[in-house]
Amino acid sequence: MSELLSFENALQEIQQSATVRVGQHKLPLLEALNKITTQDIVADSCVPPYDNSAMDGYALSFDDWSTDQVFPISQRIPAGQTATPLEPGTCVRIFTGACIPTGADTVIMQENASISKEGIHFKDRPSQGENIRPKGQDIFTGQTIIKAGTKLSPMHIGLLSSLGITEIMVYKTLRVGLLTTGDELIPAGDKLAGGQIFNSNGPMLTALLLQAGYEVIDCLHAKDTPEATEVAIKKLIQSCDVILSSGGVSVGEEDHVKGALEKLGEVHLWKIAIKPGKPLVHATLDNTPFLGLPGNPSSTLVTYHWFATLLLAASAGQSTRLPQAYLIESGFNRIQSIKRDEFLRVSIGQDGLAYAHSQQSSGALLAACESHGYLHVKANTPIEYGCSYPFYPFSGF
Repeated sequence: MSELLSFENALQEIQQSATVRVGQHKLPLLEALNKITTQDIVADSCVPPYDNSAMDGYALSFDDWSTDQVFPISQRIPAGQTATPLEPGTCVRIFTGACIPTGADTVIMQENASISKEGIHFKDRPSQGENIRPKGQDIFTGQTIIKAGTKLSPMHIGLLSSLGITEIMVYKTLRVGLLTTGDELIPAGDKLAGGQIFNSNGPMLTALLLQAGYEVIDCLHAKDTPEATEVAIKKLIQSCDVILSSGGVSVGEEDHVKGALEKLGEVHLWKIAIKPGKPLVHATLDNTPFLGLPGNPSSTLVTYHWFATLLLAASAGQSTRLPQAYLIESGFNRIQSIKRDEFLRVSIGQDGLAYAHSQQSSGALLAACESHGYLHVKANTPIEYGCSYPFYPFSGF
């Protein structure tokens, strides 16, 4: 196993090795919000189902129009009512969304009509087909409207409803187990003793998982012993589809997660050439994926965003993709470069430039709360004012 795996190779390994871990079931459409589709959704009808008017006005045959032509109104068609064929030489009063009668091919908006006792006169020459929404303009029969592996948004719910769909097959919710480690960590609300700190990674990871739509089955904390670490992992294996941990994956004498993983299953990768977040471990335990994140809060957040989101999405049945990068010019210089890919917490100023937070420590979480996202600086790359670098907003993960 390589001492330090490149950032790109680590992403590829996790993305390619992950498989769906959950079953399927059918849900009512509104209950399927934020669930993941199991198959392509193909339209069995058109939307709209018929040619209809894009606005209030008058429908006529384009061939009947002439500069001095006065059209009698032969019928009135509100939305929701059927229409009879257009009588030659006439027009029909029509409203937005109403069905275009057979024989009509143009709608002139009411603002461009002059009304007299004899009928309707249109001064300006129309364009044939104007102001008509044709059948199937939005969706045509046989069109794939949603791909398998799509997380259903409110827009998708509306789209499916437009086809009259009331139920849909989706993947069941992914069940995730959490493990935090460290003798120094105590739950928020307890009283701190000397050498102790509050456990922030457990609540943060729980919130990230819930925000993504996953179910947190259990959140355990293990003391810094091989026995406690192994007992906690074995318990999580029994009930979880995927396990995440934070802490205990480095090379210190009190880091026992990697050793437990090697004893209980197969370790696929360990230690990535990134900053922050180098001590990351990926393993499989009794067919259960395990991702061990570093213990420092900023390292935990970076590795969750980049690696855990990929593993979890694939395990939940969702089509995986890397987040969208935006090239942003740097508002600062840094001559020194490092040998690892770096993810700086930055904010975008009113001038459109990226500015690094003053605190980039792997143990500092406030920087992420006061920043907009990550500036990705490749290994061995200095930072020059005005040069462009990939920027990843936190909202893109």
